Amino acid sequence: MKSLLGGKGANLAEMSRVGLSVPPGFTVTTSTCASYHDNARTIPPSAWDEMLAGVAHIEREMGFGFGDAGEPLLVSVRSGAAVSMPGMMDTILNLGLNDDVVEGLAVKSGSARFAYDSYRRLLDMYGSVVMGIEREKFERALTAFKATVGVSRDEDLSESDLRGVCDAYKAIYAEENLSFPQDPYEQLRLATHAVFDSWQSDRAKKYMAINQIVGVRGTAVNVQAMVFGNMGQTSGTGVLFTRNPSTGENVLYGEYLVNAQGEDVVAGIRTPEDISTMERALPDAYADLVRNTQILEREYGDMQDIEFTVQESKLYMLQCRSGKRTGAAAVKIAVDLVNEGACDERRAITLVEPTHVDQLLHPQFKSEESYKANVIGTGLPASPGAAVGRVVFCTEDAEAAKARGEPSILVRAETSPEDVGGMNASEGILTARGGMTSHAAVVARGWGKPCVSGCGDISIDEHAKTFTLGGVTVKQGDWISLNGSTGQVILGAAELAVATQSEYLETFMSWVDKFRTMRVLANADTPADAAASRANGAEGIGLVRTEHMFFGTGERIRAVRRMILAKDTPTRKSALDDLLPYQREDFTGIFKAMSGLPVTVRLLDPPLHEFLPEGGVDEVCQVLSEDTGESEEDIAECIEKLAEVNPMLGFRGCRLAITFPEIAEMQVRAIMEAACDAKRDGADPVPEIMIPLVGTVEELKQQTTLVRAVTSKVFAERGMEIAYKVGTMIEIPRAALLADEISAHADFFSFGTNDLTQMTFGYSRDDVGKFLPSYIEKGILKYDPFEVIDRKGVGKLVTMTVDAARSTPTSTVQKCGVCGEHGGDPQSIEFFQQSGLDYVSCSPFRVLIARLAAAQAAVKGEDAAK
Repeated sequence: MKSLLGGKGANLAEMSRVGLSVPPGFTVTTSTCASYHDNARTIPPSAWDEMLAGVAHIEREMGFGFGDAGEPLLVSVRSGAAVSMPGMMDTILNLGLNDDVVEGLAVKSGSARFAYDSYRRLLDMYGSVVMGIEREKFERALTAFKATVGVSRDEDLSESDLRGVCDAYKAIYAEENLSFPQDPYEQLRLATHAVFDSWQSDRAKKYMAINQIVGVRGTAVNVQAMVFGNMGQTSGTGVLFTRNPSTGENVLYGEYLVNAQGEDVVAGIRTPEDISTMERALPDAYADLVRNTQILEREYGDMQDIEFTVQESKLYMLQCRSGKRTGAAAVKIAVDLVNEGACDERRAITLVEPTHVDQLLHPQFKSEESYKANVIGTGLPASPGAAVGRVVFCTEDAEAAKARGEPSILVRAETSPEDVGGMNASEGILTARGGMTSHAAVVARGWGKPCVSGCGDISIDEHAKTFTLGGVTVKQGDWISLNGSTGQVILGAAELAVATQSEYLETFMSWVDKFRTMRVLANADTPADAAASRANGAEGIGLVRTEHMFFGTGERIRAVRRMILAKDTPTRKSALDDLLPYQREDFTGIFKAMSGLPVTVRLLDPPLHEFLPEGGVDEVCQVLSEDTGESEEDIAECIEKLAEVNPMLGFRGCRLAITFPEIAEMQVRAIMEAACDAKRDGADPVPEIMIPLVGTVEELKQQTTLVRAVTSKVFAERGMEIAYKVGTMIEIPRAALLADEISAHADFFSFGTNDLTQMTFGYSRDDVGKFLPSYIEKGILKYDPFEVIDRKGVGKLVTMTVDAARSTPTSTVQKCGVCGEHGGDPQSIEFFQQSGLDYVSCSPFRVLIARLAAAQAAVKGEDAAK
């Protein structure tokens, strides 16, 4: 239902089905939104006819008339996409009021103040959302009016005052050469247009891009009878989570306002009360609310985010959806729900997103004592975690800081959906206004970003780009830190410490591994990385990049440079003899750390120029002359010979080993001697050698022959044998196209999706940043193909290769996997699961994420098959 009715519409239907008190209404489908955009922003006539029938249905249910001043019916118009996008699209409340109906509502309700309070809200929301008037103009007019009559709070405005506010708002329309439509049906038509248009708004597009939301056709529109939280002290409105979304604790977590409407809470304009105090203020409604939260958790088997209104002590449920939560809360909630019998383990692993697990790996502050003296203020702990960065005051500056690789903290009086880009670009968010369920808090928690909201003591001067708090003035570019778990604002860059994992994580990951069918390995180049990978649950190493063992300073890099600049084979072998002990030592440590698990070592891959120092020619020649003893003139000549027009397509990978076989011979010897040493010391090494950049069958045959010859020699010298495999990276499109032939000479295939993507698209990884943002913005590409696998092109090569490896009679390939960066991306992992790959390999710190993504992909695949 969600794909057609949107999340909100589907959940409203479900709440109605289970008997909760939901105001009557109807949903305009997401397909109507798609038709609207496909047909020059026009609602199809048949859809409009159905909307009119829907209004008639609400009139019958409520006993009121839309546009009827005697028995006035007002409606809300709310967005609702299939995927939760809090605050990104538009809502209009109190629709149906006009100059006549407001008088009728005053008589019917017995409160002219309530009627005109509702009217000024409609004029404000309709003007900004539908007519495109700047919201600040209404805010300024309201602030000025309150100052004139001598009140500070909206609720202190009298009926007469509110009439004056409505007149002031109408004057704003007139200044813009606009007029507020008096026909309620025209209001409904244009409001529906506005909600549909908000699907294409910059903020919605940016949110979808940030969260990689694709394949959603549009937003639904939910039209419901209005219920009123602004009818006095027995009315109110609120937002709550059925559990604490920051910690996962099983207590109601939320806020409400007496005598208010829903936007007052989530917009952060007024600071609301904690939901726990509602039991005293509105006891009957609170009891109903608690009962409804329990029903909804049982119904959905998940923590819910709920919006509600109380009208004259009667509770109405306006919305429920799966609540945004932090990583720590997500894992705890999943485990608790299973222990409580609310869901099973299979359902539980779908409640935690891979990004949640990523959050658990983020650092926290070293200790409160380490920064206590620098605390300058405290707000609400809206989203937990530690954030350190330089102060910025707008989205543009936050995004510019991110582009420079500089961490920032976004400081705002209050955030709005327009700030979504800055919130994403920053490390954390600090706001002067807003509560625990404000826009800033909800979005920040969903993204795992620390947020301190409602810091009432802060004074922000956005024009001067400064803020003052605790007697300290902080300007743009100064360092501050936020403790989102305590609400503390800290002057300077507080010291961070390594993250500690949730106590519930081990239990949760044991469930994950029950459902996972694809193995998860790690890309690791050192014994320390190997040990960290194993601790995170890696089932082997899918890629050891031997070139990483050469980088840095000291004798290793000097020996590599001697090897590169050697004029003849004996000189080159001498340098390689110096490198062999280093390689052997590293491989031995890795085999021991991964005892019993496969370790796939890729032979030397990058172009040789990457091992040369950076700088001007003279400077480089001087350094190399000191390292090698060669003259600077000879070195300059050699560097000139090494120069390539496109090094990534040049002299690298197996081409190096074929031209200079002594390089591969040294590496194979080091690998196999290390395996023998590890076995002698009691470990169980499982070596696998991977040949890089193969594009022809002959290349692989030549290299496989070399590997087996050197291995036989080492085993004879050591008097022992160890089972091993020889395979290749599939990273050149030609290798994928000839996979049926190549598969006869390999024990395994490992996709190097970084290069495969580069060569398939013809995009240079180093230069793609110059045009890729424009491509994504214009819809030419949906994602960065180096982050998320391109299923149509690169993916087709992957599936073609796997099919050939599995179906060709002469194939000797025993397993197929991925060792490129895509191996740690959840969306890519889902594709690899569908493609039948045996494993993915990723960085050590993405192993937990990949394990969860693989399990969720397996479950999703089973469900699709059913």
